[in-house]
Amino acid sequence: MDDAKACQWQDPERGDHDEGRYFLRNTSVQNFLWSDLFVTVKDRQTKESRDLIHNISGDVNQGELVALMGPSGCGKTTLLNVLARRPASSGARVNGESYINGAKIESRKFGRMTSYVEQEDALIGSMTVQETLKFAADLSLPSTVSKAQRIERIDTLLESFGIQKQANTLVGTPIRKGISGGQKRRVSVASQLITCPKILFLDEPTSGLDSTASYEVISYVKELAKANNIIIIASIHQPSTTTFQLFDKLLLLSSGRTCYFGPVSNVDDYFGKIGHPIPGNTNPAEFLLDIVSSDFSKLNEDAQARVEDIQQSWTKSVEAESVNKQISDRLSMAAGEKDNAAADDMARPGSIRITAALLHRSFIKSYRDVVAYGIRIVMYLGLAIMMGTVWLRLHPSQEYIQPFVNAIFFGSAFMSFMAVAYVPAFLEDRATFAKERANGLYSATPFMISNFIIGLPFLFLISILFSVVSYWLSNFQPTAEAFFTWVMWIFLDLVAAESLVVFVTAIFPNFVIALALVAFANGLWMSVGGFLVTPTILNVFWKYVFHYIDYQAYVFQGMMVNEFSNRIYSCGSGCQCTYQTDLASQCQIRGTGVLEEYGYATGRTGKWAGILVGIIAVYRLFGWIALTLRKT
Repeated sequence: MDDAKACQWQDPERGDHDEGRYFLRNTSVQNFLWSDLFVTVKDRQTKESRDLIHNISGDVNQGELVALMGPSGCGKTTLLNVLARRPASSGARVNGESYINGAKIESRKFGRMTSYVEQEDALIGSMTVQETLKFAADLSLPSTVSKAQRIERIDTLLESFGIQKQANTLVGTPIRKGISGGQKRRVSVASQLITCPKILFLDEPTSGLDSTASYEVISYVKELAKANNIIIIASIHQPSTTTFQLFDKLLLLSSGRTCYFGPVSNVDDYFGKIGHPIPGNTNPAEFLLDIVSSDFSKLNEDAQARVEDIQQSWTKSVEAESVNKQISDRLSMAAGEKDNAAADDMARPGSIRITAALLHRSFIKSYRDVVAYGIRIVMYLGLAIMMGTVWLRLHPSQEYIQPFVNAIFFGSAFMSFMAVAYVPAFLEDRATFAKERANGLYSATPFMISNFIIGLPFLFLISILFSVVSYWLSNFQPTAEAFFTWVMWIFLDLVAAESLVVFVTAIFPNFVIALALVAFANGLWMSVGGFLVTPTILNVFWKYVFHYIDYQAYVFQGMMVNEFSNRIYSCGSGCQCTYQTDLASQCQIRGTGVLEEYGYATGRTGKWAGILVGIIAVYRLFGWIALTLRKT
C-alpha cells in the first residue's frame, strides 16, 4: 500500500492533511470490547435452547487486525454479525454487550462508525471501479463535502489499494469480463472506507481466492489498519501460513466457544503449554483447525474429548483471566462516562440526493447491462415480429374478428408474462440494496422510487418498438389515436407486470421461487382476464376475487374497446352475420356488437387506466413494505 493514509486526504483549499477531517471528526476509537456474548436459538428437533455463541469475550485496540477462525459451522459469521450489530440468526436471542472505549454506544452512532464487507462481493458488474467508489461516496458523504474533495478521496483510495490502473475497468458481469477476484475484494473494502470507519468487519475476505490473492488482500488490509488506526475484524476459514501470520490477534472458535484469544505470536507457546504443540514445518492455521474440529465427534470420541479439553483449558487459563481483567479494568475506567467515543456525528446525504444518486447509477447500469433491458428489447422485438407475421394483414371482415381478438389477447398477455425476464436484474439490484442498507446508507424508500422511475423510459421504449412493428403488420384500426392508445395499454401492462416482479421478488429473493411465482401469477391473470372465459359467464368466485384485481383484464378490455368501438366489419358473401347489430341489414357488423358479447362498455378508458395505475401503486407499495420489514 502507498505511504499515503487511506483515511487521510487533503483539503484542496487549505492544502493541509487531516485524518477523517470531513467525516467522523473528533471520533477516536482506542479499543473495541465485547463481554459475555451469547447467541441462543431453539433447536428444531429437540425444541430446547442451543447456544450458537457461548460466553465470548475479547478486546481489540486501534490498528489491530483480528482473525475469527474455526471449522465450518463454529459460529464465525454469527459472532461477526453480533459484533457488527447485525441480525445474528433467524429467531436468535442475543445477550451480552459490546463497548467502544469502554462505553456503550447506541446502534445509530455505532453504525456511523463502522462498515461491513460481506463475503459475497455485492458489486454492480456494469460499473467501473472508479464509478463504484464514486457512487459509494455519493450515497454516504454529506453535501458539505465538495466534488473536488470527493474526487481526491476516491483517487487516494484507488492509489492506496493499488487499483488505480483498473479505475476505468468494469467490475465484470457473466457476459463481460472485468477485474480479478482479488481486485474485487479490494474494491469492496475500498468502497467501505469512503467515510473512514473506525471499525471494519470483513466476512471471509479471502473466500474464493487462491493463496497468493488471499495474501495480497490481507496484506493490504493489514497495512490499512496500521496506517489509519482502524480496528479490523475478519472471519477467515483456512489461511496459508504467510497469510495467518499477518494477523495481530486470533479468536479461535469451536462449537461457538472460545479455544484461544490473543496475539498470533503467542499461539505456539499457548498450545504447546496445554499439550498440543504445533509441529514444525506445519501450517499453524491448518493444525489449529484440525484439533478444534468436532464435526465428526460422534465417530471419534477422542476428538470430541480433545475439543472439550481445549475449551476448558482456555476457560481456566491465565490468558483468559488476563483478557477478562483487561476488559473489566477498561470498563471501570470508563464508568460514568457516556458515549465518550463519539463527539461529532457524521451527517448523511438527504433523501433527494440519495435518490438522485441511485437514479444515476441505475441509468448507467441499465444501458450497459444487456441482461436488464438489452436482451428484453431484442426479445420483445422478436415477439412483435412473430405476432405481426402470424396475424398478418387481418381484414375488417367477419372471419377475421376472432383472430383480431386472439391477437389482442396474445399481445397483452404475453408481453406481461415475459416480464419474468426482469427477475434476475431486480435480484441483483436487491442484493446491492440489502448490502448498502445494512451499512446504514439508505432505506427502502429511495431505492423503490429510483427503481420505479428508471424503468419507465425503458418500458416506454419497449412499448413503442413492439407497437410500431406488431400494430401495423396486423392491421389494427389505422388511426393515430388508436395506435397511441394501444401504446398506452402496452406500456401500463409492462409497468404493472414489472411491478408484480418487484413485489414478489421483494418477498422471495430467490431466483427459482420468484420466477415460479411470477409465472404462476401471470398464468392466473390470463385465466381470469376475460379472453378464455368472458366476464359475463366467469365463475363468481374467480370474477369477484381475482378478475377485478387482474391488471391484464383491464389491458385486454381497453385494447378491445380501442379496436372494436369505432370499426365496422363486413359479414361476407352469404351475409350471415355472426354478431347481430343495427347494421345487419347492410350485411355489416358494428364493432360494439363484439364488445357486448364480452360485456365491455365504451367510454371507460380513463377509469380502467386509473384502476391500472392504482394496481401498479399497490404492487409497489407492497414491495416497499416487504423490503422495509425484511432485513435480509
